[in-house]
Amino acid sequence: MTLSERNICFKAGIVLAALSIAAVVAASVTIIPARLILEETAIRSAGIFQALISRFLKPAPYSVYASIAGAVLYALITATLIYYFFEKTQSPEILFVFFFVLSFAVETTRFMLPLRRVYEIPSLYQLMAARTLLFGRYFGIFSLFIASVYATGLEVQKQRTITLVIVVATMIIALGVPVDILTWDTSFNMVNGYTSLFRLIEIGTFLITIVSFFIASYIRGSREYIFVGLGAFLVFLGRNILINGDTWASPLPGILFLSLGAWFICTQLHKIYLWL
Repeated sequence: MTLSERNICFKAGIVLAALSIAAVVAASVTIIPARLILEETAIRSAGIFQALISRFLKPAPYSVYASIAGAVLYALITATLIYYFFEKTQSPEILFVFFFVLSFAVETTRFMLPLRRVYEIPSLYQLMAARTLLFGRYFGIFSLFIASVYATGLEVQKQRTITLVIVVATMIIALGVPVDILTWDTSFNMVNGYTSLFRLIEIGTFLITIVSFFIASYIRGSREYIFVGLGAFLVFLGRNILINGDTWASPLPGILFLSLGAWFICTQLHKIYLWL
């Protein structure tokens, strides 16, 4: 993929993130005055941070709203900064880092749950929202993994093919996983089948991603990749907090870890490829 073609992808992604911001603003007109109340049937969401604080803090639905809005804003700002700093810098990894960042724009689909309390939304749209959310999340995970594989020496010419493979694999997951639209958790996520299995796949993929960046540091003799690996760990932690959090203790740490991790990844990649 040429530099100009990659920059077109960047611009299209920024437009998508901006549209997600518009969706947040439009949904806020209904959600904010609606006095959100989580039904007693809602399952408490799970996660690394959740396991530590769930016994001390009760779910706060407006904190979930803040997390979703923060995730979408993070996608727009970070995607714009990536385009600005890498517009003239060729880096095979940055396209897939961009895809990971952009995946947070689909968190707006979680608004379908509170919106259905106000409007009589057909169940088909709830199902579509749940599958779109699954697609976006796993597309982001696999994209960051591919970025780490590129760091270890994958041929740059295969970007289109690799992207297509990620899209197809993610669509198979999103369309094949059973979704229960009548059951949800306290972070506005509808309950999916094989939850434990996919949680293990998610954690395993991120661990391999981090290790791959460390291996790239050894293979290419560039210590910057160590910091990229550290950034990958931070974005994994921030992502886990932000998409699973259901209390006011979650939005700020989630955004901070995501932002710090993205800063580590992007600044170090820019340093590696600046003079190439």
